[in-house]
Amino acid sequence: MELVEIKHELEKIAVRIEDFRGSLDLDVKRERVKELEQEMSNPEFWNNQDSAQKVISESNVLKHDIQSFEKVEEQYENLEVSYELVKEENDQELFEELDKELEVFIKEVNEFELQLLLSNPYDANNAILELHPGAGGTESMDFAEMLLRMYQRWAEDRSFKVEILDYLPGEEAGVKSVTLLIKGHNAYGYLKAEKGVHRLVRISPFDSSGRRHTSFVSCDVTPEMTDDVDIEVRNEDIKIDTYRASGAGGQHVNTTDSAVRITHLPTNTIVTCQNERSQIKNREAAMKMLKSKLYQMEVEKQQQELAEIRGEQKEIGWGSQIRSYVFHPYSLVKDHRTNTEIGNTQAVMDGEIDPFIDAYLRSQIN
Repeated sequence: MELVEIKHELEKIAVRIEDFRGSLDLDVKRERVKELEQEMSNPEFWNNQDSAQKVISESNVLKHDIQSFEKVEEQYENLEVSYELVKEENDQELFEELDKELEVFIKEVNEFELQLLLSNPYDANNAILELHPGAGGTESMDFAEMLLRMYQRWAEDRSFKVEILDYLPGEEAGVKSVTLLIKGHNAYGYLKAEKGVHRLVRISPFDSSGRRHTSFVSCDVTPEMTDDVDIEVRNEDIKIDTYRASGAGGQHVNTTDSAVRITHLPTNTIVTCQNERSQIKNREAAMKMLKSKLYQMEVEKQQQELAEIRGEQKEIGWGSQIRSYVFHPYSLVKDHRTNTEIGNTQAVMDGEIDPFIDAYLRSQIN
């Protein structure tokens, strides 16, 4: 990039930063933080633990927005100083350093912009992600385990925490089903881009004839619901079963009926949780999962009604996969919704799925 091009990029970023400032309402957010901090300084603040956690959570989200913007603004000012220095000194080494810093900064500005776009209800929530293999037996179950690892790596790279709420291993390899709770700011906002059917094409290691196989895994993503969300679940509408946990765990696994399965009878929605040793805690977690699913079903119902009004045809099924992972006869991962392609399949399976998430989220807004 030439020096004049760097100046042009800095000018474009300056305009974007002003747009960010306007959309963030920083003065309002700072005033709200002061109010919350005053509330937290009250000696009786911790008398109600649930209420206290909500206040702290709101404060943390607001501070995150403010601090993220201030960081972007500070980095921009530093780059402006560097630009002026390079222009005066005409130093090639300083120029190369500025060029690299600007390239990194542009990516950070794009990431910050994407975070601002995640403003829908529950985008900031934790995410509940489920993987279910389709037809294909062991091959599909192995693909589900590959995706499980991919999402764990992605979450780890973002410093998100991952809990396995439910895990059912395959007979020979892979997993029959797995449910993850991914904790982090905007976890649901990002991962909602992963909801749909994923398709794998490769030479199956489970086929002694070395033939090429195609397998499918369904990925379902819902926001984790907090206790204050008004989603009514009547006692007469649910059936609760307990059973012995089957996954990896501590000494109490397989010795007590701690795992919980809840069936919502009107919708035949089933959720299970066996992460905790306590049946009570598993029941609480399962109820949150049920509320999350019921919320997602309502959202999809509204989207379907809008699609019908617009005359759109949206097929949901195994034939309408959102992404293909091709290992043979060539290496390519392609998202069919945005046509985003990455040739390095191993990098994708190691968790580098941000280009797909970014392209999808932007396509939903534009």
